Amino acid sequence: MNTAPSSPLSPISTTASELPRHVPDRPLLDATNLAPASGERALVLGGGGSTGNAWLIGVIAGLSDAGLDVTTADLTIGTSAGSTAAAQLAGAAPAELFATILAATPPQRTRPVGSEQGRVPVSPVTDHLERIRKIIASADDAADMRRRMGAAALDMASASDGSWQTQWRATVASRLPSQCWPQRTVLITAVDAQTGEPVVFDRHSGIDLADAVAASCASGLPYRIGDKRYIDGGYRSNAENADLAAGCGRVLVLSPFGGRSLAPLEWGVHLATQVEELRSRGSRVETIFPESSSEHLFGANAMDLSLRPAAARAGYDQGKALAGKLAVFWR
Repeated sequence: MNTAPSSPLSPISTTASELPRHVPDRPLLDATNLAPASGERALVLGGGGSTGNAWLIGVIAGLSDAGLDVTTADLTIGTSAGSTAAAQLAGAAPAELFATILAATPPQRTRPVGSEQGRVPVSPVTDHLERIRKIIASADDAADMRRRMGAAALDMASASDGSWQTQWRATVASRLPSQCWPQRTVLITAVDAQTGEPVVFDRHSGIDLADAVAASCASGLPYRIGDKRYIDGGYRSNAENADLAAGCGRVLVLSPFGGRSLAPLEWGVHLATQVEELRSRGSRVETIFPESSSEHLFGANAMDLSLRPAAARAGYDQGKALAGKLAVFWR
């Protein structure tokens, strides 16, 4: 749903039984340091741009219509477009959100999906990816990459007229059925643009839900909350941040980009690494990725609003088809 490229570590071509309480100007930092939960179900919603958000909603609506309601998870982790989905699902039923996507009148496409006359189309998403690749290539590790990403975002902000902040906040807020944090635990990821430190917001952070989502989706310019600025949660640890579900008995991961990452494997931020670590700690983990027949809806087309209905339908069909298998796992 975000209008800037989402989930930066995934190629757009990525807990706690007792959460510490904190004051409004000190949002909860990296939740991997929290005491692990036990016997809980976690739903992980990865980033994936506008089409990724639609696909996430579609999958969950399909599961729900087939009798499996995963929105009752004890813990929901949302990153970038996944943070939008997490907030939307906190305020409206999956079927309602799915119907809204299908009923929307998307803008007309200005160029075809894929390539034109054998050429890959150049787009803001493609340019954004190239910038990310250059920063990753120059970074020593994930922490260094986050610092460099933050510095680049702050440089962009210094050259802007400052109007983006208000516009972006209004855009994000308009997408949320409710402006209130849910009572169930929802974690929304971001990165401190000035320090590169991972950040996790929850209902005890003392900030509005819309601000948390806006920060998690800020993959271009940094989003300001108080005296701090934040960038996309996908820079924290790939697009899913599934490691935050450590300690949960069952973890369901929905990844619009199929767990792929632009980061080197040795950095240990890939979804496969996170899943392996979760399983080694006793969690049962299932992942859902888009089928190969719908991969063209993501990648360089992730921000194409005209493809949202198709992405939602593809997700819905997958959800209905997988509900029976996942019911045994989830329940």
